[in-house]
Amino acid sequence: MIAPILATAGLAACSTKPAPNSGFLSSYADMQKRGGINEGASIQQRRDDAASDSVDSVFLEKAVFAPRVGEGLTETERSMVLREVDRQICFEVSERFAVVTTPTSKTATVRTAIVRFEATGRVGSVVSAASGFVVPVVTLRVPGSTGGLAVESELLEPGGGRQIAAISWARTAQVVGMDTPSLSRVGDALQMAEPMGDAVREAFATKARKEIKIPSPDPCAAYGPRRDIGRMAASMAVDSVTGLYFPEAAGTGPQKD
Repeated sequence: MIAPILATAGLAACSTKPAPNSGFLSSYADMQKRGGINEGASIQQRRDDAASDSVDSVFLEKAVFAPRVGEGLTETERSMVLREVDRQICFEVSERFAVVTTPTSKTATVRTAIVRFEATGRVGSVVSAASGFVVPVVTLRVPGSTGGLAVESELLEPGGGRQIAAISWARTAQVVGMDTPSLSRVGDALQMAEPMGDAVREAFATKARKEIKIPSPDPCAAYGPRRDIGRMAASMAVDSVTGLYFPEAAGTGPQKD
């Protein structure tokens, strides 16, 4: 069982292919590949530093699926992915900008779309989880079982709507790496939302913009606590026993009324 997976180890070095421009962003001009350590992601971005530094507050529009993306998902699965993308962007952007719940002529706007979605393979994930007990240092994934997520997001100027910053972020789970397999078709996408949110924050805020104190009430309170120790412990416990990522244990599962 393990040998065929190990034979694909060379694939782990391959970087994620960037997602083609979807047409969602108001402009793709001057987008450049971001250097540095990107955790296996393909990242292209642009930013007007002066305009970004002048922004005081932002309004976050709800993320959407681009046309024909994720069409095979159920409404529950789509809702799970959209909510986690919204949650991570809210958590990360609010560390640098004041997030408001109602847009005004003085607030910048953040627009986001999921432009590519690759489902996690359930059968392959079971095999991958079994291999994890034999090779615990890294996670081995069956080729074809890895999921992926690609997002485009932009920061628009208050009033006129001119693009201040934009990012195209894409990542596919690696055959050999630290991506935990899942029985959920959206398991990989849900896990990738957090590093995606980090990248959006870094794309929109210059290094001159310092971290700000989160106000009370938290503008992202609708998404639950920023750090749920109980959920983290439960997710780690389930992972250690099964070798699988369960959205319900991680707090990214379907929302209950």
